[in-house]
Amino acid sequence: GVRKVAEIPKFKRIPPTAPDWLPDEAAAEWARVVPELARLELLKPVDRAALTAYCLTWDRLVEAQKLVSEEGVLGSNSQGVVRHPAVAVVEAASKELRAWAAEFGFTPSAENKLAVKESDDDEGAPFS
Repeated sequence: GVRKVAEIPKFKRIPPTAPDWLPDEAAAEWARVVPELARLELLKPVDRAALTAYCLTWDRLVEAQKLVSEEGVLGSNSQGVVRHPAVAVVEAASKELRAWAAEFGFTPSAENKLAVKESDDDEGAPFS
């Protein structure tokens, strides 16, 4: 018998609108990445939450790093020398950012995976 191939859902490829409550750095990141993602037709309205989380994570990383840069990695309290609490925020946000960035193809390895998907589609249609 003939095996049916499941079709990929056809989402409308239009970018979501940014939430108006985004902090400045998150809004700036949205403005940096959305035009290119839209040009590549990688965005759809339902990506708004994931893109918002990515931008908020970037904002958190930037704000925590500003604190560390101003106040130093090490400080002191009644227990002696301690690591600045914002260092942990920077580290956690950095890991989370890498995961979100991969979802949108923002890292070199993630970009290569996007390219592989495109070439796989081409193999499925040899006469197109």
